[in-house]
Amino acid sequence: MTNIHKTAVVSSKSNIDPSVAIGAYSIIGDDVEIGKNTKIESHVVIKGNTKIGEDNHFYSFSSIGDDPQDKKYLNEETAVEIGDRNTIREYTTINKGTIQDVGVTRMGNDNWIMAYVHIAHDCQVGNNTIFANNTTLGGHVEVGDNVIFGGFSGAHQFCKIGAHSFLGMYSGVARDLPPYVIVMGQPAEPRGINLEGLKRRDFSKDQIRNIKSAYKALYMSDLRLEEAIKAIQDLGDINGELNILVDFLNNTTRGIVRKG
Repeated sequence: MTNIHKTAVVSSKSNIDPSVAIGAYSIIGDDVEIGKNTKIESHVVIKGNTKIGEDNHFYSFSSIGDDPQDKKYLNEETAVEIGDRNTIREYTTINKGTIQDVGVTRMGNDNWIMAYVHIAHDCQVGNNTIFANNTTLGGHVEVGDNVIFGGFSGAHQFCKIGAHSFLGMYSGVARDLPPYVIVMGQPAEPRGINLEGLKRRDFSKDQIRNIKSAYKALYMSDLRLEEAIKAIQDLGDINGELNILVDFLNNTTRGIVRKG
């Protein structure tokens, strides 16, 4: 494999596609699988039971598949799974799962992960997300598709972050964040819907109007959550946009982010 720098350490027990490029002083441990056309820069460490798809790019000093930062962890066999076409920038850490949850930390496809991001054990990250510098996820966090985290933002353990939502810089959430909602401030509070993001993803005017009406029912009325869900259902779904929101609200486990 001519794509591997002579100073890299690659375990004979790993399963690396011949097209993978591995830079100087990087370390690939036992039980690591890496798909074709993935590029690993210098000084990257990938270890544990870690499975990585195709066309990913790992930048220097990222650490993938190491032990979770959880005092309950006692060297159980857990894993990391990463999909295709993800960009993982410098000093990012993605820890493997724990047996107290699903045992796997997962990331989907086409995610853009900037420098110094931490994705803790058992997190489940969807597709097409953006994590700006220093974003931090506690353990067991679920992140939907097309979520954007501003710099230094984060989520408390066990939180759910709904699809198409947006966390402003320095925002931290300790409750579930519904789909489409922008939060900002400390503590983070809802500031409206992610209008620009929805336009960029080709949501129709009717769908956006529906989502605006749902936001008003949820945050600009005196309705209890159960009543707000009923009001949102009564709006009439156009193309699945409200089903996403209703399903999320019906399955919240920590309550949703509210205005102060």
